[in-house]
Amino acid sequence: MPSGRTLRGKTAALLLLMIVFGAAGDTLLGKGMRAVGPPQAWQLASVAEFLSRAILSPFVWLGFVSLLLFFLSYMLVLTWADFSYVLPASAASYAVVPLLGHFFLGEAVSPLRWTGVALIALGVGLVGQTPPSTAKVEAMAGAAVETAQGD
Repeated sequence: MPSGRTLRGKTAALLLLMIVFGAAGDTLLGKGMRAVGPPQAWQLASVAEFLSRAILSPFVWLGFVSLLLFFLSYMLVLTWADFSYVLPASAASYAVVPLLGHFFLGEAVSPLRWTGVALIALGVGLVGQTPPSTAKVEAMAGAAVETAQGD
């Protein structure tokens, strides 16, 4: 069974990948869909033409691949870390997205949005102070007790 330090390191590495792939994927998808533009009308021919433009966009594909890598990282980290740890910790991507939106997409980010980003970052920091897996911590504590009793 991995130690708490190994578990925290593995979890941090995959969370970092989740944050990078998720934020990059969302940003690339946003850039691609802005270039595609909205459907001209909500009729079958217009929607089909809109979908064909989206499917041919390299930014949409890069965003899709990045989000797929995010999802694979997410599935993997959930095999050992608590959902109640992973989901709030991965919200750090919400702090990265406005930066990417501002610098990569040219969006103006208001002070009120930056305040929200700061609150999210505070929450992520609080969650990061807890163990990634309460089940693993409890199991390791139980194993330590059994080992000490066996000596």
